[in-house]
Amino acid sequence: MQEKVPEAKDNQMISDEAFTGSAKEAVEKLREAYQALTSEVAKVIVGQTAVIEELMIALFCRGHCLLVGVPGLAKTLMIRTLARALDLVFKRIQFTPDLMPADITGTDIIQEDPETHQRKFVFLKGPVFSNIVLADEINRTPPKTQAALLEAMQEHQVTASGRLYKLDEPFFVLATQNPIEQEGTYPLPEAQLDRFMFNVNVDYPSEEEELEIVQTTTTSFEPAAKVILSGTDIVELQRIVLRTPVPEHVYKYALKLARSTRPGTDGTPDYIEAWVSWGAGPRATQYLILGAKARAILHGRPCALNEDVRAVAPPVLRHRIVTNFNAESEGIDQDHIIQLLLKSIPAANGEKPIKV
Repeated sequence: MQEKVPEAKDNQMISDEAFTGSAKEAVEKLREAYQALTSEVAKVIVGQTAVIEELMIALFCRGHCLLVGVPGLAKTLMIRTLARALDLVFKRIQFTPDLMPADITGTDIIQEDPETHQRKFVFLKGPVFSNIVLADEINRTPPKTQAALLEAMQEHQVTASGRLYKLDEPFFVLATQNPIEQEGTYPLPEAQLDRFMFNVNVDYPSEEEELEIVQTTTTSFEPAAKVILSGTDIVELQRIVLRTPVPEHVYKYALKLARSTRPGTDGTPDYIEAWVSWGAGPRATQYLILGAKARAILHGRPCALNEDVRAVAPPVLRHRIVTNFNAESEGIDQDHIIQLLLKSIPAANGEKPIKV
């Protein structure tokens, strides 16, 4: 059964001042937090503004991100810098072929009471018990170990030895994956890929950005980001995103985009029937709307629009579309298919499709 995305109730009493004020004040608070975070991260990371925005959107939507890029593009440094600016507990897990599930979730150890000398099992928490978890090169560990993250990502809890342990909020998993050197790797199954809100492409910097990177990283100067938000602040801002209104036509547009990726559905474009084996499920529609809400607020608008849905469509859909042999033989990837969808599917309220 597809889980429901939690929504704030109309009669919900919230003590935080961000909710007792007007909607405009709440929007301004989140927009200012976003600008301050972006400014701090930019002290350490040159460029990658689109990647940083997508990370922020996922963070304020309580989502997780899979970052895909070749080595040396500062994926790990970007995540570490973001954690410092957010004053959150950060743990890095280097995924290797010999990593075990207990190395992630934790394990029971025998501990002796110094007074009674009685021995008992005590649960030693693993690195997943933190606010931001960096799963570095997640595809280099076997499926059994990859699956250890599933419950934590979906339920924000860990079950060990029959006991349930809740994770502290906010909880945010950022996984990295190298698109080259695929020997000895274990591709993530679709069920686990679907747990990630965004699949973020980290591309090469421009010539000007690369020059700045070389100039700033080959000297003794060491930039550092200062703390902008606490964990409590982030949870409050996440609740602002949930309360953001969405017009009916935006819901319909997001639904149309997601359903158009599925072969055999009424109104599916011919190129989907020719190139796609499996399309995006209902969770994609949920994340299109949540991402649109967060993006609207980050850009200072109190209401999500179709343009917000279009902006978050590539990272939401690219890992939820499974192409077939025909697409692979013709060199067609998920991003190309998404761009065709954005060109051809009209907006529900009569807006023109985005130009790409």
